[in-house]
Amino acid sequence: MATNTSWTRRHIISLADFSAIEYDIVLQTANSFREVLSRKVKKVPALQGQVVANLFFEPSTRTRSSFELAAKRLSADTLNFAASTSSLTKGETILDTAKTYLAMGTNLMVIRHRDAGVPGAIATEMDRLDARVGVLNAGDGQHEHPSQALLDLFTICLLLDPDRPRLDLLADKKIAIVGDILHSRVARSNIWSLTAATGAELHLAGPPTLLPKLFAPMGDGRPGKLFLHWELEPALEGADFVMTLRLQKERMTQHLLPSLREYHNLFGITRDRLQLCQPDVKVLHPGPVNRGVEISSDLMDDPHLSLISQQVTSGVAVRMALLYLMGGGKNA
Repeated sequence: MATNTSWTRRHIISLADFSAIEYDIVLQTANSFREVLSRKVKKVPALQGQVVANLFFEPSTRTRSSFELAAKRLSADTLNFAASTSSLTKGETILDTAKTYLAMGTNLMVIRHRDAGVPGAIATEMDRLDARVGVLNAGDGQHEHPSQALLDLFTICLLLDPDRPRLDLLADKKIAIVGDILHSRVARSNIWSLTAATGAELHLAGPPTLLPKLFAPMGDGRPGKLFLHWELEPALEGADFVMTLRLQKERMTQHLLPSLREYHNLFGITRDRLQLCQPDVKVLHPGPVNRGVEISSDLMDDPHLSLISQQVTSGVAVRMALLYLMGGGKNA
């Protein structure tokens, strides 16, 4: 098990200020837990006696289930919150809800909310109260989704070196992210993680309405390089990895796209389009997937090209690592 003696971060709200050392600690710790998950007995006592509260104010399947399983694999007690059946319907504020869970003895709070800034506000309140509670952002509005970006990074690095996944493996790699960049918190977190290695190239591609120029400054001063494309081909040319994002159909009411069919014709990832990439290219998608829109159905199910199922598996190990590091867990 990687030690957590170098880990000092109480909260994980954003990856914007993550250091290379922190990325490598997460990757190495996640790899240790990946080995744990391969055993017959997949549980360790690392967080025994601690309480992890999953406060999801927004619907979620993969992230919520992954965090809940991760906490249980670490032997933590879990509390699961659902907004529709909570006192929020009676007028309770979000901060008061968090304080209620604090009073129950919660040590770690995993928070998802449709509005940007909510996990950060709760973290600030916990610090003001000197509660020594760690807050982990599980997705807030159009801000960030750190654990998803970290599991994407882990999935990529694990493929490149299964024995020692680490950040510098991205040094000479070209990675393309295609789709609805504008509304994607996954993309924002991945921009920080995938440009954290010197020599890495991250290429964003999408129609101008879904990839405004405001993303360009996010590459300023980063160790890796960031490029924007309003056509798909330059982003795919020579790419080692292609990540396609869910096209959020609810945005169609804003007339940002003519039609889903036209989007697929211009930016959908297909087997033919991958011919532009490296011969051993791999495809990722954070899910949920609109089959036949952002990615062809046959490509999604091809185990030789798709890393989508590996992303889901990586999610448990990475979230175990994050909870372990934030909770100051005992050596497992």
